[in-house]
Amino acid sequence: MFEFKAKKVLVTGASRGIGKAIAQGFAMNGAQVSLVYRKEQALADNLRNSLPGENHICIRSDVSVSEEAQYAVSKTLDIFGSLDIVINNAGMYIDHPIADVNFDDWQDAWQSTINTNLIGPANICYHAAKHMIKQGGGKIINISSRGANRGEPVAPAYGASKSGLNSMSQSLAVALAPYNIFVGVVAPGWVDTDMVSEFLSGEEGDAIRKQSPLGRVATSKEIAQAVLMLSMDGMEYATGTILDVNGASYLRS
Repeated sequence: MFEFKAKKVLVTGASRGIGKAIAQGFAMNGAQVSLVYRKEQALADNLRNSLPGENHICIRSDVSVSEEAQYAVSKTLDIFGSLDIVINNAGMYIDHPIADVNFDDWQDAWQSTINTNLIGPANICYHAAKHMIKQGGGKIINISSRGANRGEPVAPAYGASKSGLNSMSQSLAVALAPYNIFVGVVAPGWVDTDMVSEFLSGEEGDAIRKQSPLGRVATSKEIAQAVLMLSMDGMEYATGTILDVNGASYLRS
């Protein structure tokens, strides 16, 4: 179904979880992948070495820092020579319920979350789009969340950052369409990754799974499949799409 032979792909937050599954999906279908990670070098190196195909690379970058976001794109271009697809997957979630935290912690949670989940992707989009305009086209997929629409009462910065990411993505879809650049969004609900395994195996696990009528949470591979679908040739007219992949745990019209 998918064909990405000779495509050059950059994936942020690629060392684990959803980002890892996305990188694997692209590599299995012929792409050359730039694995951007923040701190887990061993995981990133192991993933690179396990991917099918050749000449995949790892780049250490904290996308919340503007210079490092620029570096991730420029380094990928230096090595690959081009960049066809960008997946902004790196993100963070911090609990900061307004009734329980002090103001300093409240501010820290907002700044860290917005910088990572919104400003970082905005900077990656900027530098990638500048290249794609010269190249004659490309695709950018941003990983959002159902929390952008339903709200996140104990992590309002997370919900706000993902809502902002949705809006930015649709704005860029319009702005970049004349340059043959596609911009789309995949918005998951709960996904069975190592980062949420403690929740899923604990007292909250059953309640979380029951949020979906399927009685389970998504797998990373299912999210990756949605990303690959939006990234493939022939999906250009879906630019501006926000694709909900939450097992009908949250519905909107």
